[in-house]
Parts: sequence; structure tokens; C-alpha cells
Amino acid sequence: MTDRYWLWYPGDLELYHRMEQDFSRVERGYGWPAFWKSEGFRNRVVFRRRYALEQETEFTVYSRAVGHVLAGDKKYPFGQRIVCPKGEVSISIHAARIDAFPCVYVEGDAVCSDQGWTAEDYARPPVPAGWSRYFTRPDQDPARWEYSEETYLPVKTQRIDGGVLYEFETELTAVLHVRCGRERLAGMTVCCGESREEALDREHCYYSWTPDPDTGRTPRCALRFAFIPGGEVELTAIHQYVDIPVRARFRCGDPLLNQIWSVAEHTFRLCTGIFFIDGVKRDKWLWSGDAYQSLFVNQYLLADPDVEQRTLLALRGNDPMTGHINTIMDYSLLWLLGVKEHFDACGDRMFLEFIWPKVCSLLEFCRERLDAKGFLTARKGDWVFIDWAELDKEGPFGAEQMLLCACWGAAAELAESLSRDGGAYRARRDALTARINEHFWDEELGAYVDSFTSGRRHVSRQTNLLAVRFGVADDGRREKILRNVIDNQAVPPITTPYFQFFELDVLAACGRLDQVLDRLRSYWGGMLERGAVTFWEEFDPAVTGTAQYDMYGDRFGKSLCHAWAASPIYLLGRYFVGLRREGAGFVIEPRLEYFPALDCTLPVGGADDFVHLTWDGRSLTVYTTRTGGVLLAGKKRHELPSGTPYVIAPE
Repeated sequence: MTDRYWLWYPGDLELYHRMEQDFSRVERGYGWPAFWKSEGFRNRVVFRRRYALEQETEFTVYSRAVGHVLAGDKKYPFGQRIVCPKGEVSISIHAARIDAFPCVYVEGDAVCSDQGWTAEDYARPPVPAGWSRYFTRPDQDPARWEYSEETYLPVKTQRIDGGVLYEFETELTAVLHVRCGRERLAGMTVCCGESREEALDREHCYYSWTPDPDTGRTPRCALRFAFIPGGEVELTAIHQYVDIPVRARFRCGDPLLNQIWSVAEHTFRLCTGIFFIDGVKRDKWLWSGDAYQSLFVNQYLLADPDVEQRTLLALRGNDPMTGHINTIMDYSLLWLLGVKEHFDACGDRMFLEFIWPKVCSLLEFCRERLDAKGFLTARKGDWVFIDWAELDKEGPFGAEQMLLCACWGAAAELAESLSRDGGAYRARRDALTARINEHFWDEELGAYVDSFTSGRRHVSRQTNLLAVRFGVADDGRREKILRNVIDNQAVPPITTPYFQFFELDVLAACGRLDQVLDRLRSYWGGMLERGAVTFWEEFDPAVTGTAQYDMYGDRFGKSLCHAWAASPIYLLGRYFVGLRREGAGFVIEPRLEYFPALDCTLPVGGADDFVHLTWDGRSLTVYTTRTGGVLLAGKKRHELPSGTPYVIAPE
């Protein structure tokens, strides 16, 4: 039987659910909707399909929208059985909805809502209708996401401060269910926290709820601890999540690396659902910079292309583009680089065709913001971020130009993947590279400066790391940057996991795996020493006590479960297990000298293909379900068979 799906205009489901996500932030009793433009979904859509029926057939259209079905030249209401005679027939479904995006479900044998329908919004040519594997039944409403659920009981309770503190085994995104008398429920306050200290601080904890008197349930929020004044009650946490299967497994002879992988996995899964979000407690928003890094982790853990596409579509919104994504200049550029990363990993040409106009309009939007020298500059209302650090952002900012340069190159490659001419984009990349090297490179310092207009000659790791990572710096400049910036203790260090990703990616690509491993053990291991069960938004080993949970001048303002802190999965999978893409296949080059033992499975490509390595210190066994795989061991290249273990004894 043909698979059946709910259908909508592509991108509308993403825009609607992003709006719900962006409006879900609550802290200390008040709502805090996102501070950027809300992208609207379409209110009116028509779905079309033409059939050549070999025999009489019947079908029914379901929708919560206002509208009708036109089969041939006759109109029918939604929910009515429609009979079509043998022969050719054109079917159009006209749907309009105010409270959510219009969507339809067609139930029938020959006529059904499969992937052959088109959608029109009365303004543009028809496009293939949107659909999702999560919405396949007529009784569903795609405007209401159905979460999977798992129930957790507290692992510890403690009477303290006139109440009871409940501790769960790990951080959750959960609804708390309180069972006690109705009278007590009516006056109860449940204080939630990512840390013990937060849950006990009734004034400053982010979430404090009065349970619903009829159900005994609180709203869904992030928590590991819950404090309830008064006597003990029966309390359960109902963890709600989008069930995206984990396709990777990592075990090696180093218990600390195993723990880092495991905690990074839990962190990433909590932050991955309908979309990649930044963290599960404070913002819960879609941030393009966070999402860019999530793409890399996803490829080595879940390998789910759908969440990538949902996130990219939701972040970009509709044309015309009137402001930077998340109001942040660099986040617009990272979105485009994310499209390139997604296409390289998944190769979905249909998705690229659909999103390509949005790539082009974003680039045109950025071109309008170039100064006389061709550098991208901020306009009023633009946020120039790059990282939480002291950076010289006066005038054109060097780090932004590195990203723009990478975007011109990415656009050239994406255009050519669609059989379009990428020459103009490539020329812009080359011209911008030359201008960057003329204005931002300081030969005396042997590094790129953040700003050439301020006169301060400020050198940061951030600008120079981006220059190396995106190929702006040639080999000679790269070596100087490694010596004068990366190895220079006088240059302020990176303090956020966000930019640790870029620094460690550069170090690993330059072959400095010892440094990368040391950083994984000290930085992420340092969080584990503090009792972390998920990895944090920021970590400064010099800050201790309750203050370590503060950020932005806000008590308990730090997110203790942040997606950009899950990068050890990518770093271990890409550089130590050594898996990378190569054409239509893959190469795996394990660095066995770092592992006394290894048992690792990583996804390769789409579907359920994987590569599995086992290493016992003497022999290496590689098994893969995908053709086109290559093992590099020593200086030898081994073609990997599909479906058959391949065993070698590395020299």
C-alpha cells in the first residue's frame, strides 16, 4: 500500500511550530517571546493532483481547515466520501485556516495523499507538497506535535527547608505529575531546577508552577530537581521527546572518553526534537549558530536529515528577507553554510532546489550591506556576535568577512550541484579573499586583526580560527596563525563550548590530536568533575559554587544542557575514529594509537547504513552495510566489502 501523509505547503509546518517554540519561553512567571520577526505560515493553499484511473475509485479528504474538494467539475465538502469514475480526473483541494497552517489528508486506494501532490499559495508556481513521517493518520492534527513519553521516578528525596527536594537521575524535559489531595494541589508551588541550588531557590529558580487542580500536572519544562514545600507527595516526571533513533555507539578503553560521549549524546538528544534548539531550560529557541554545529553532531549520532531540513526551513523563513536570522549577522552566514553542510551529507537535490531561492535572496540581502570596499558591515539593529568574548568590532569585523568568504564559495558549489553557473560566486569569494588579506592581515603580528579601522590591531582566536577553517588563510599564513595565535598564551583563550568547536576542529584538521584530546579531557571532563549530567552553555573552571550556574548577570541564567556543547561526538567520530565523506562513499581512518580498545558504530549516508569497528589492540575488524567504503590503515588503502567483515592487523 502507498504511504499516506498529511500534506501542507512546504515550510509551513516548520514556520508554525517554530512560532510555537519561539513563544514558549517562560521564566519566573512571565512569558518571553523571541525578539525577532515572526514568520507567518500561509493561510490559503490549494493542493493538486491529476489521475488516470483504471477503474472507479473512492476517497475522502480530511482537514481542520475551511474549504472544499474539486473533483473534475464538482465540489465536495471535507469528510464526504467521493466517488470518481474510470478515466482522467483532476483533483484540487482548496484549504484555508487562520489558527494554524492548512493541511489535508486524503484516504483512499488509488487517490490518496502520497508524495505526488503539489501545493500552491496563490502567489508562486506549484511546488511538491510538504509531508512528514510523523503525520500519517487521519485522526492527527499536524499543528499538534505528538511527543513520545517516558516516566521517571525520583532516585532520591530529601527533607530540607520546610519541604521535600526530589532528585531525578538525569536532566529531563518533562511534565511533573503530583498526586495528593486536591486542596493541597490548589495552594502548591513546585520549584524546578537544572541544579539542586536552583530548585531550592524559590525566588530565582526559572520555573515554579502550581499544578493543574484537575490533573495534578505542571507545564513541560527542563529539570533535574524539584522542590515542593510541605510534606512528601507522590511525584513522577513524564519526559516528553521526539523519538529520533540513535544510530551511533562508542566504547573505547578510556572510561573518561566513554562518559564524555555518553553525556554529549544525552545533551544532544534533549536539544533535538522538532528542531535543533539551543538549550532546554532558558531560551528553547532556534538559533542559527547553534543549529550549524548541531548539523555536524547529528551526522555522527542520529544521521536524521528531516530534523536538519525542518530547522533550516524554520530559521530562514519567507522572502523577502528583511533582517538577519536571529538579528545576528554571522547567524545569517552560518545558515547558508548549514545548507551546504546538509546537502553534502544528504545529497537531497529536491530539497536544495526548493531552498535555493532562499539562499540567493539571503546573499542579495547581504550584498546590500557591503561597504565601499566590499566588506559586510552591520546596520542599525544588526547584532554582530561571533562569540561571548572581548572582540574589536569597530567597522568591518574580520570574523564576519571570513564567514562571508566561505558563503560565496559554498554558493558556487551549491549552484553547480544544481547545474547552474557558480562562476560569479566563486569570483566574489576570490576577490573578497584578496581584500581580507590586504586589509586584515598584519604581517608584523603574523595574524589577522579583528578590525583595521580602529587602529588597535587586536588579535583574537575567533577571527583567526575562522580564517584557517574556511580557507581564507593560505598555508604560509596558517602556520603563522598556529604559532602566533593558537599557541600564544597571551591571546585570550576560548571559554565557550561554542567556539571550542571551531578551535578544536582546526587543531584536529591540522593534525594536533594530542591537544584536542587533552582539551576534551580537561574542559568537558572538568564539567563532569562538577557533577554535570549534561554539558553546559559555558564553563569556567575558576568559577565555583552557586556562581558557576550564573550567566548574563542572571542568577541561574546559564543553560546546563546546551546543544553546542555536544561537539565531542563530532570530534571523536570525525578525527579519532576517522570517518569522513568521500564522493558517493566514505573513508574511515581510525587513529588506533589513541585507543587501547575500540567498539564503535557510526552512521554512513542515508537509510540505515553504518560502519562498525572493533579493535582489541592487535586486530581491527571493520564491517559496513554500504558500498564504496575505504579503510585507510598506515599508508595502505583497503576497499571495504559490503556486508562482510574485513579484518586486518595494522602495522
